[in-house]
This record gives sequence, structure tokens and C-alpha cells, in this order.
Amino acid sequence: MKRTIHSVTKVINFCYGHRLLNYPGKCQHLHGHNGIVEIEIESDTLDELGMVVDFGEIRNLVKGWIDNNLDHRMILCRQDPVIDFLKQVGEPLYIMDENPTAENIAKHIYKHAQSQGFQVKEVRLWETPSSYASYREE
Repeated sequence: MKRTIHSVTKVINFCYGHRLLNYPGKCQHLHGHNGIVEIEIESDTLDELGMVVDFGEIRNLVKGWIDNNLDHRMILCRQDPVIDFLKQVGEPLYIMDENPTAENIAKHIYKHAQSQGFQVKEVRLWETPSSYASYREE
């Protein structure tokens, strides 16, 4: 018997800065991106309204978190030596234990969405118009 799966995807735009520690290229310097996140949520069943989940709920719980934690912030690894200076001058930061690659940022967004009760299939973070990283759990 075939298993039926429904899914919805919410697209969220945000701006962020970062840099990669121990990286031998341009991304070793502080720089920014206009990121696009695609959050795909799936379900075996639909709710009483015929939905996987209301897009507004994703907007409130996931986009709200992105707006408050990642948007227009420098996303840096906890070991980055510029953190103390940026804090001193009042720059908004989001600190990660890992290097803030697109892959790791996608994972953070996935984990947050999952913590809100969503059955997340995959999160894709477009770092540029031609490059994205994704995270999912099997």
C-alpha cells in the first residue's frame, strides 16, 4: 500500500553577515548575504481544514524567530576573536558553536522549526542566487 505524503514550503527572506574561521578564501572576511530559506513541512494527514499546517503559523513561529535572531545580525562561531569587539560597539550577533556555514545555519533553522512542533522534511538556505545548502534528517 502506498503511503501518501502532503507537504508545504514556506519561503523566508533575511539578511545576515558572517565569516568562516580557518577558511582559506574570501569567506574568511566579514561579509553579508541576502539569504532565502525554504522550509518544507510534511504530513501523512491533513488537518480538519485540509492543511498540512497554516502558512501563517510557520510565519509566526519560524520567520518570527529568524527575524529576532538571525536577520541583520552577524552570525559567528563562538571562537571568533572579533566577538568581544562587536559586542563592545553594540553590533547584533548570533553566536554558534560551529562555523557559520550555510549548512550549519540551515541546521539551526531546521532544529528551531522542529522544536516548534513542525514535521520538517528539509530546510534549504540559499546563500546566493545560484548556491544553497540543505539539512534534513532521515
